[in-house]
Amino acid sequence: MTLSRVYTRGRTKKAAVRRSAEKESLTAAGRAGFVARGVVYVLIGALALRIALGGSGEQADRQGALAQVAEQPFGEVMLWALAVGFGCMALWRGSRAVGRRGPRRKAPSRALDGGRAVFYAFVCWATATYAAGGSQGSSGDAKSQGWTASTLELPYGRHLVGAAGAVLIGVGVVLAVRAMMRRFLRQLDLGSLKGRTRQVVTALGVTGGVARGAVFAAAGVFILTAAVQADPDEAKGVDATLRSFSHTPVGPWLLAAVAAGLILFGVFSFASARWRRL
Repeated sequence: MTLSRVYTRGRTKKAAVRRSAEKESLTAAGRAGFVARGVVYVLIGALALRIALGGSGEQADRQGALAQVAEQPFGEVMLWALAVGFGCMALWRGSRAVGRRGPRRKAPSRALDGGRAVFYAFVCWATATYAAGGSQGSSGDAKSQGWTASTLELPYGRHLVGAAGAVLIGVGVVLAVRAMMRRFLRQLDLGSLKGRTRQVVTALGVTGGVARGAVFAAAGVFILTAAVQADPDEAKGVDATLRSFSHTPVGPWLLAAVAAGLILFGVFSFASARWRRL
C-alpha cells in the first residue's frame, strides 16, 4: 500500500469520525429543543385550563409560562436551561435548512426549517433576556395589536395583514389535518415504539396536534378580521385567542378541551425528544 493511499484513508476516517460527532451533537441539540418546547406547551395548557376552571390566572402564553418557571425554586436556572434548549432547537432546525439531508429535503422543507430556526433563535434570545433579569416587554396581545396597527398604516397594509391572517389560518388547518392523518408517525422511530406505547404516543400526537392547529387557526381568524375591519384591536395574541374559546356557545368547556390538548402536545414533544428520528 502506497503512502498516498494510507494518507487518503486516514483523512477519510477522520472525516467520517467528524461527521459522526457532528450528527450526534445535532441529535442531542434537537432532543433538548423538543424538551424545551414541551415544557412551554405543558405550562401554557395548564394556565389555560386554570382559566377555563374559573381562575382569571396569568397570561396563557409563552410569557406566562416563563413567569411560572421563574416563580419556582431554582427558577433562574430553569429559565437558562430553557434558553439553552431553544437555542439548541434553533441550531438543529438551522442545520436541517442548510445541511444535506438526502434527496427528500427539498427547497420548501428547507425554507420551513429556516423560518423555524429564526423563530426559535428569537425565543432563545427573549428567554435568555428574561433569565438575566430583563423584562419580557409588552404582552403577546399588545405585540400582536401593535404589529397589526403598524402594518395597517403601510400602503396595501390591509392586504398584508389579511394575507398574514390567511397564512396563519392555513398553517393551523395544515397542522390539524396532518395530526389527524398521523403524518408525524413518519418522523418517529417506529421500531422502538411498540404496543401500548405506540398507541399512547399516537393519541398524544393526534389530540395535541389538533389543539395546536386550532389555536393557530383561531389567531389567524382574528388577524384576518382586523384586516377586514381595519381595526388593530381585533388582533389577538395566544392568551386572548385561548380565552376567546370560552366565549363560544360551548362555554369554558371548549377552552378546557383545547387547554388539555396543548398539555398533551407538550407531552408529545417529550415523546418526540425520545423517539423522533433526528
